[in-house]
Amino acid sequence: MLDIIVILLVILALVNSNSSMAKRFGLPYKYELHLHYLLAYHIFFSFFFTWYIMNYGGDSQGYWRLGMEQALVRGEVTWMSYFGDSTWFILWLCYIPSKIFGLSYITGNILFGALGFVGIRYIFILTAEHFPHNYEIFGVPLFPTVFYFLNLHFWTAGVGKDAICFWGIAWFLFALQKYKSRWWQGLIALFFVYMARPHMGQALIGGAAMAIMMGSELKIHFKIVMGLAAGVGTYFLLGSTAEFLKVEELNLESLSQLSETTAGNLSRGNVGSAVDISSYSLPMRLFTYMFRPLFFDAHNFVALFSSVENLVYLYLSFFIYRNWSPEAIRDMPLFLKAGIITFIPVTLAFMNALSNLGVVMRMKNMTMIYFLLFCFFLISYNKQLRIQKVQEKMRYYKQREEIKARKSRRYAG
Repeated sequence: MLDIIVILLVILALVNSNSSMAKRFGLPYKYELHLHYLLAYHIFFSFFFTWYIMNYGGDSQGYWRLGMEQALVRGEVTWMSYFGDSTWFILWLCYIPSKIFGLSYITGNILFGALGFVGIRYIFILTAEHFPHNYEIFGVPLFPTVFYFLNLHFWTAGVGKDAICFWGIAWFLFALQKYKSRWWQGLIALFFVYMARPHMGQALIGGAAMAIMMGSELKIHFKIVMGLAAGVGTYFLLGSTAEFLKVEELNLESLSQLSETTAGNLSRGNVGSAVDISSYSLPMRLFTYMFRPLFFDAHNFVALFSSVENLVYLYLSFFIYRNWSPEAIRDMPLFLKAGIITFIPVTLAFMNALSNLGVVMRMKNMTMIYFLLFCFFLISYNKQLRIQKVQEKMRYYKQREEIKARKSRRYAG
């Protein structure tokens, strides 16, 4: 009975907050409806995620049932005995709803899925508010269609690090867009991201600092202070990040060795959807990380749907060169600047370490949406410039016609 009450309360809260946030940010009614559709779609994926994990296995059940072998508590078990980063942090989050309240695994997936949906909603609102125009592929508008992509919902619909990281990154970037008033939200969001995956938290700090310093709204001395603060923060986080990655020092040599070890472990013959990236060139590794699985790689229906999404990513990537301009980068919303700057080092790291396409789909889900929106914004911005040029020409010819008309009236008089 408690499970049903919790699920209904969570759904009711999300429906009400959809409407209130749509009104707060002035979204058209059709976009408010899309938020409700996305909520129903996401809840479906929480149930589907539950079925998938129950039938095919995964770490998610271990988190909820506090049974992860790499995080066993010796002696008296309390809530705070689980507090720590990475796996320990997810167990710490699960302890009260699972151990104290005794909620079922499906309720846990709804709770974590609710956070995943809130992250999707943050990005949805930022896109609706800051993108000047839409774009269609074969008559289908890119916005809000991309927010219905399967991977965006599947990996954020259940118990695990993926939902927490996706939600935390989206919330952090939402706060960053108006950092002068939402800075405290950004700190809370950063805490969750860093505790779930320390390397992602560190990348997010650097991406945010660089994005702010690239803007024109800050004076030079504030940029210097921001750069120093980011540098100091990164320095103090290096130790815990290195400990999380299980390397002695966080440098190029140790990361290269870690990448080789991880790639070797994930490309063994008993790992499904494995690819041997150790024999790939760097461009091929990048292509594999960003755009595979494609149809010929699909080993199940999730990979098949992912291949459709990857084709869209690949198609949009061809527009970067044609639509890129310094003005577009300058006028890009702050959240998207930080998102794409964070995306680059994370991609460079993961493309050398991940050689299992299933793991790739999970890990790139945290940041791939920002690459898609980056391509989308460049197209949208370029379209805006073309419209402005047409409008300027129309005004020019209209003024010429008015001048001719005045001259004609003068001569006639």
